[in-house]
Amino acid sequence: MNRPQTIQIFLPDGSPTSIKEAEITNRLVKAILFPRNKLQEVSKREMVHFTGVYFLFGTSEDGVNPLVYIGEGEDCFSRIQSHNRKKDFWTHAVIIATKTDEYTKTDGKYLEHYCLERAQEIGRYKTDNDTGSKKPSIPESREYDLLDNFETAKILLATLGYPIFEEKRKAKSNKELFYCKSKNASAEGELTDDGFLVHKGGQSNMEETRGMNKWIGILRKRLIAEEILKKENNVYVFQQDYIFNSPSAAAATILARSANGWTSWKDKNGKTLDELKRQ
Repeated sequence: MNRPQTIQIFLPDGSPTSIKEAEITNRLVKAILFPRNKLQEVSKREMVHFTGVYFLFGTSEDGVNPLVYIGEGEDCFSRIQSHNRKKDFWTHAVIIATKTDEYTKTDGKYLEHYCLERAQEIGRYKTDNDTGSKKPSIPESREYDLLDNFETAKILLATLGYPIFEEKRKAKSNKELFYCKSKNASAEGELTDDGFLVHKGGQSNMEETRGMNKWIGILRKRLIAEEILKKENNVYVFQQDYIFNSPSAAAATILARSANGWTSWKDKNGKTLDELKRQ
């Protein structure tokens, strides 16, 4: 269960688009976010030189897929400086450390391993890491301490605009689920904070109508190329949960034609998304 949280965000140079330090005041873990063009300025912040785990955020070359590189370091800033010379994709970095620099090298390696594993499992971001991260051997009690720290880091990252560890599915009951059906198409989904989520296993029509908007065709081709949609018998099937930016984008992809998602998605009683959420 989510519970109310108070998060303090400090802007060292006063700009809301520049360096940000975030913390839950009664917790040990702290995060610092900075744009790539602020490397020189952020180097003066003591925390960036602490031991911890860091995230480099950006997008793929086509500007479509969000990417992340997850690493660890005894001096996180020096590791990020190295990536500044070698990696092109990233635009922002976030460092997670303790307020008093209490993490050991082993702690950092454990958090790197766990964060990478969770990011790949949830699948909101593609990971730019070439290889996996080996889980270090640590005492059981310390592992649970670090898992508790991870939960704080997860909240801070999402608050800063990077919900990398947030589960995609939010529905708690069938009352919140909606269905889109036509011809061979049949899919289940839900309205979430991020957009409209279509559940894994949903089926999309293969044949596209002539009057279909061009952008729908482009979106469908990308989903097929990335194997999010795979041909099975006479339909395309979603291989994973996928979040669309609107109910209409989700419905149009499934129906292979232009569609108003607010009327195409209906609950089990036949009431439309529009009736239940906008009226």
